Amino acid sequence: MKSLFNRVMLSAAVAAGIVSVSSSALATEITGAGATFPYPIYAKWAEAYKAKTGVNMNYQSIGSSGGVKQIKAKTVDFGATDNPVKAADLEADGMLQFPAIIGGVVPVVNLDGVKPGELKLDGQTLADIFQGTISNWNDKRIADLNPGLKLSGDITVVHRADGSGTTAIFTDYLAKVSTAWKDAVGSGAAVKWPATSSVGGKGNEGVAANVSRVKNSIGYVEYAYTKKNKMTYATLKNADGKFVEPDDLTFAAAAAGTDWAKIPGMGTFITNAAGAKSWPITGASFILIYKKPDNPQRTAEVLKFFEFGMKEGKQLAIDLDYVPIPDATADYIRKNVWNKVEGK
Repeated sequence: MKSLFNRVMLSAAVAAGIVSVSSSALATEITGAGATFPYPIYAKWAEAYKAKTGVNMNYQSIGSSGGVKQIKAKTVDFGATDNPVKAADLEADGMLQFPAIIGGVVPVVNLDGVKPGELKLDGQTLADIFQGTISNWNDKRIADLNPGLKLSGDITVVHRADGSGTTAIFTDYLAKVSTAWKDAVGSGAAVKWPATSSVGGKGNEGVAANVSRVKNSIGYVEYAYTKKNKMTYATLKNADGKFVEPDDLTFAAAAAGTDWAKIPGMGTFITNAAGAKSWPITGASFILIYKKPDNPQRTAEVLKFFEFGMKEGKQLAIDLDYVPIPDATADYIRKNVWNKVEGK
């Protein structure tokens, strides 16, 4: 009988140990989902954060619309979107929003003999290509912008097939520079793509893969994907009439005039910004959390993770040509957004 009692107690102790380990394991992981735009930098931050703290950040790169859905369903600790949620909707859902990183959306092409940055486009021409009113690379409007560059072939437009913050940034820009695009297509995370010859791809990854595969194609991706896949990108004429190349400096120039403190919910696009050095399709990626989280401990860990990214992860962001959140903005976020989270 004593032996049986001891075995029962040992089994109970083992079971208790398993529960304890499981609880500990849960405490050392936070989860997020959403935008593919910031995935490269979030992956780098996650690797560095785990090395420092032992806490794993598991991020699902599923697109901005998916991220909003998952945080609303409370299946993740934070949502991520490049298509900022309106202040009224944040209030209605009891959520908070803050920008975590800044980057650029870049037109990428698959054209024989064309080097990165060699193709020049302006906003109206880019809109006409994606609208399908320019359907061949030998179109006079493209030729006039690129004297001496011999181009030909039917254009295939590659776009996002999923609800996408990258698409929201891109179409917000096209709607600002083209009345025809604004009236016929509009802007948002998902639009009806009008070009006759077009291919959809899931995530920035899918668009990059399709552009790399399809000759004479053009698509749009966050710049880190351009670098990672060694893609050919176009230079763009900005609001000041200057042709600029995409990089962290031109993204930073575009974002420099953004006064985040004056924007309800901190949600805004940074497209077609003034400035001779500004990249015209710049945007921020945003994080969504609850004011009253079901698990305050995990939400507190989320804030620690993004604190790490904004402070110690700056160089990692710069290495990927993202723009870190400026110190003054980060300080504003700590004092005016994170302080509203209850129980953290």
